[in-house]
Amino acid sequence: MTVESNTLPLKTGRAQLLARLAEPKTYDLAVIGGGATGLGVALDAAARGFSVVLLESHDFAKGTSSRATKLVHGGVRYLAQGNIALVREALHERATLLHNAPHIAQPLAFVMPSYKLLDTPFYGIGLKIYDALAGKAGLGNTQFLSARQTRALLPTVQSQGLKGGVKYWDGQFDDARLALALARTAARHGALLLNYCPVTKLIHEKGRVAGLVCEDGDSGCSYQVRARCVVNATGPWVDALREMDGAESGRATRPIVAPSQGVHVVVDRDFMPGDHALLVPKTADGRVLFAVPWLGKVILGTTDTPRHDLAREPEPFQAELDFILSEAGNYLSRRPTMADVRSMWVGLRPLARPQGDDGENTKGISREHTVLTSASGMVTVTGGKWTTYRAMAEDVLQACFAAGALPTRVGGVTVDLPLVGAPQDGVAQHNMHMPQGLHSYGSEASVVNALPGADRWLTDGLSEAMVRFAANHEYARTVEDVLARRSRLLFLDARQAAAVAPQVAVILQEVLQQDDVGLAAFLALAQQYMGRQVG
Repeated sequence: MTVESNTLPLKTGRAQLLARLAEPKTYDLAVIGGGATGLGVALDAAARGFSVVLLESHDFAKGTSSRATKLVHGGVRYLAQGNIALVREALHERATLLHNAPHIAQPLAFVMPSYKLLDTPFYGIGLKIYDALAGKAGLGNTQFLSARQTRALLPTVQSQGLKGGVKYWDGQFDDARLALALARTAARHGALLLNYCPVTKLIHEKGRVAGLVCEDGDSGCSYQVRARCVVNATGPWVDALREMDGAESGRATRPIVAPSQGVHVVVDRDFMPGDHALLVPKTADGRVLFAVPWLGKVILGTTDTPRHDLAREPEPFQAELDFILSEAGNYLSRRPTMADVRSMWVGLRPLARPQGDDGENTKGISREHTVLTSASGMVTVTGGKWTTYRAMAEDVLQACFAAGALPTRVGGVTVDLPLVGAPQDGVAQHNMHMPQGLHSYGSEASVVNALPGADRWLTDGLSEAMVRFAANHEYARTVEDVLARRSRLLFLDARQAAAVAPQVAVILQEVLQQDDVGLAAFLALAQQYMGRQVG
């Protein structure tokens, strides 16, 4: 089935979605988890013609999938680790993603400054190999830079001791909006997706998973969903569902995830006003540091710290913030401080734990994904990274076929499948360095602009019409949904997000016809993103 990019957007009214969920039927596939991986699986399966239901306990991309470094990349550091297969796959998937969602994902040039004479040839040669692995999917040639050329591309780079640099290409994207595009594209292909609908039980019959029980987060009503195959794509939380599966059948399960925490902070563009990103391949403690221009701000990160409490809103450790700000200050002419931070966020990476690993050295764990099928037939997927979500989805479907849960159908259907909003000519009308606005909606901008309030702007990059569109067509249920993931304001400027939150709440109350849209909870969360509650 082919879906044109200019198709009118589907409505996402809660009552209609729940009515479909209540219908007595057996789905081919039930996906648990609405992050990058689960949404990718739902789209792949629906595009192959399978009947699909996806259930998310919170909001789509609420966890890890909205907290990335915003990079679509092959993984330069994975090349340094010698993981050629992962790099080659990621470079291929990078090209596919940039092609299918040019309004959400675009090429980005990086500059790696050198402060030692041998750094430029050492890293430059490695990046030339990176280009070679990309082949025809490459975005631009790696260039060796003089100190003068490096300063021209990074005007605020630390000039003292600068010897030169290397310029190479990768990509960047808006992770939460890509997740929404995946969800909405899957819905166009017939999939039923519901957020705020946690799974409370797995249904087993004759030792096999035959479905699940879920609960509407608003009403508390339970729904029984039958499915030929159940996929566990709950990210850092996959082990909890595996334990539920094992308990039903009396089998013990061993944890397969070693969660890692990654912290990012956001500062104003005057710290790095150009359109090039900065990459430090090896900081004082051997980590990688990024400074990335994104939606009118600059993202600094990231850390890689073991974390075992699996909080939905993990808080940064002061040592992590100190590390990011200190290291950024070593490479920028102006040293950022906590007073300069506009927002900060923390994501949990669901790293696949190697056999016999205690999960305490997460920096050394591969970012490759793992797909496992339990004795009951439940398929679990974890690990991986945003760039390879589509390849991960194909691997999950292969596991479903291998388990005999679904009939084999030809794959590759999502290789050339434009996502919702993709311009028909494949050319984006903006770049990801610009503040968010109507241009980020791609071909749907005219639909948004036709809604009431299109000329009333709550703040730069967010109009009343955009809030209405989020509630009517993008599954938004709360103030946080709008300001954290449909708009990215919470991630860009938490203080400004808190200031406009009451106005957003009024619009949501009108559109959704409900009183509680989570305003108080959002204001408390905004305080955390401002850095008022650092652990």
